[in-house]
Amino acid sequence: MSTGTGTPSGSRTGRKIVLWRHGQTSWNLERRFQGSTDIPLTETGVAQARRAARLLASLRPDAIVASDLMRASATAAELASVTGLPVAHTAALRETYAGEWQGLTHDEILDKHGEQYAAWKRGEPVRRGGGELETEVADRAAPVVLEHAGLLPEGGTLVVVSHGGTIRTTIGRLLGLEAHDWESLGGLSNCCWSVLGEGARGWRLLEHNAGTLPQPVLGDDD
Repeated sequence: MSTGTGTPSGSRTGRKIVLWRHGQTSWNLERRFQGSTDIPLTETGVAQARRAARLLASLRPDAIVASDLMRASATAAELASVTGLPVAHTAALRETYAGEWQGLTHDEILDKHGEQYAAWKRGEPVRRGGGELETEVADRAAPVVLEHAGLLPEGGTLVVVSHGGTIRTTIGRLLGLEAHDWESLGGLSNCCWSVLGEGARGWRLLEHNAGTLPQPVLGDDD
């Protein structure tokens, strides 16, 4: 298992965590804040998930854990169908609950909650719309990811199917970054993923916002 900072304990190394964002929804197209609202995939989103699942299946994952919201659950189901693996669903991997922001478009958020939005972008701890802090999202999501990663064999791979904000906060927590710096991790496109690898000094970001299979790092940074 791992310590609270995300640094693995024990002698096992080589495990990987693939953090995969769900496919496209109609609210994504409208730039409407979804949060914990349960929105299904569009037809394009389903096609994105099927394409990505075929790629991720070639990594030979050992386990899949997913948010229980429809858009993530349906995305995970595509990988389950080509790997034969079961999916563990959990509310702990849901997107950030954002209260009054949920259902608003980006422009509406700027118009109604401009000061709050600006403070959030500055890295201040903000309860967007009266909802969760980013650190609270990490508090619920990161331990679940570590729990499932702790069940992997040496060199094993876990696929986590979740949401952009939840993935960013989880990566930040597992890398040991200060919450103020989590925004420095760019967003994930629909059905793209990030890969964390386990080494002697803890978790390391190997891929970010990827839509192709990881390539080996050759050279001085190997």
